[in-house]
Amino acid sequence: MRVGVVGGTFDPIHYAHLLIAEEARLQLDLEEVIFVPTGQPWMKVGRSISAPHHRLNMVRIAISSNPFFRVSSMEIDRPGPTYTVDTLEQMRQEQGDTGVIYLILGLDSLTSFPRWKEPDRILEMCTLVAVPRPGYQNGDLSFLDSIHPQASTDVVMLKGPEVGISGTEIRRRVADRVSPRYHLPENVERYMYGYRLYTDQEVSR
Repeated sequence: MRVGVVGGTFDPIHYAHLLIAEEARLQLDLEEVIFVPTGQPWMKVGRSISAPHHRLNMVRIAISSNPFFRVSSMEIDRPGPTYTVDTLEQMRQEQGDTGVIYLILGLDSLTSFPRWKEPDRILEMCTLVAVPRPGYQNGDLSFLDSIHPQASTDVVMLKGPEVGISGTEIRRRVADRVSPRYHLPENVERYMYGYRLYTDQEVSR
């Protein structure tokens, strides 16, 4: 089975996430794309992040109409800091030797890849799919070769539109009482406002 994996805090999930996932599905002929919200992202220690169940619920709402998308709570369910290598290990065990995993991430995130936990092991378990982001296009990936021989040539560069939407911008707009309409699905926006996420009166439930 050919599976794509899109990880992130999804705080909140927005149209750029969905577009990237769909483009990857089409271009790589994926049978399924799995969204994996992080539990305790080790690279964002000290940053305020919405409660895991809210982020998980927003992903479920956003992808509900696409039969090729599903969400996994494995990182939220797993105690301790979230590491991609642990997630891939679990997926490999569930899929067996016949599964093929494509890890989809932005080029901006790929620049920090050498600092991830066991990057060499990650490269053994999956194929990296790099997504161009505004300000990050076809960069030099030769730094990956120091982790695994010829790793830079194995990266799949996704083709498609670059969408400059970010969770940071959405949170800022909501906090400033500016509408985030057309940045994210309407049903996610309703959920976000229903629980007063990202406002100065945020409620944790």
